[in-house]
Amino acid sequence: MNKREAEYYKKTDNLMTRCELCPHECAIPPGGEGICWARKNEDGTLYAQNYGRTTSLAADPIEKKPLFHFKPGTQILSVSPNGCNMRCPYCQNYTISFKKAVTRTITPEELVSLAKKYNTSSIAFTYAEPIIWFEFIKDTSKLAKEEGIDLVMVTNGLISEKPLNELLEIISAMNVDLKSMNAEYYRKVLKGNLAATKRTIEKASRKIHVEVTNLLIPGDNDSDIEELSRYLASIDKTIPLHISRYFPHNDYNKPPTPMETLEEAYRIANKYLYYVYIGNAQIEGAEDTHCPECSNILVKRSGYSIKITGIDKGKCSNCGRKADFVL
Repeated sequence: MNKREAEYYKKTDNLMTRCELCPHECAIPPGGEGICWARKNEDGTLYAQNYGRTTSLAADPIEKKPLFHFKPGTQILSVSPNGCNMRCPYCQNYTISFKKAVTRTITPEELVSLAKKYNTSSIAFTYAEPIIWFEFIKDTSKLAKEEGIDLVMVTNGLISEKPLNELLEIISAMNVDLKSMNAEYYRKVLKGNLAATKRTIEKASRKIHVEVTNLLIPGDNDSDIEELSRYLASIDKTIPLHISRYFPHNDYNKPPTPMETLEEAYRIANKYLYYVYIGNAQIEGAEDTHCPECSNILVKRSGYSIKITGIDKGKCSNCGRKADFVL
């Protein structure tokens, strides 16, 4: 595959480059890489060295992303880069996010062709961090649009404003992982930037379909849920919030989130948002969608078994309220 020069960077003195894709703005010397490993300085030119290099490729239920209000009940082709621009110590995908993994090359043409072959009307850039695959996503979008295939990102939201604006013209849906409401925790523990992630949610919610995931970790962010829910409600009460149960991974050995903590978070979030779900735990009814107007069950979920029971022609079959779904 031909080299692909990176976008969003500047050349500086002594063949140095400064990446401008995300708020880290890595200063990269000749032969060096950024924090995400995706971009490498070769003699003063920054290249997307991860272009088309994938660790994973699979057809998934779209609910696995999780996306509950975008094309419910459909399959989506999921594909992953290698690397990430954050360092969450509990990452469940750390073997492909924090470590250089075995990859194989796929072209945008091949990816779109596979989506057609498996009859998936969407492609998800997921598992590791898709923001670091900016150039590959951009090139894929041109071909996907011609075939009527939607592109989806499952992302930490850590991206600078200009490339975000460009992505929002080509992406149909995002699930953004809002990990905490504590800016210091974001900076010190996660090596991220809360303000940037919030900006991504705010701008994206005005342009495309957005859902948010919060991994609830005892002692880290379990006291944030009311502030987080109020924040999302201030943007749009219809943003679906997925509260996900934490299990030990990578460097974190804290015990799993207690069920009573999840249930309390679910109760609190439901005071502010229309659609709240619990993931990674079996709680009866906590993945169903109810009409905010009349409480009619719109979608019944059990694992990845999906039944659209209460939507008729895009509206609640009981009261006629417009359903907050992309169908």
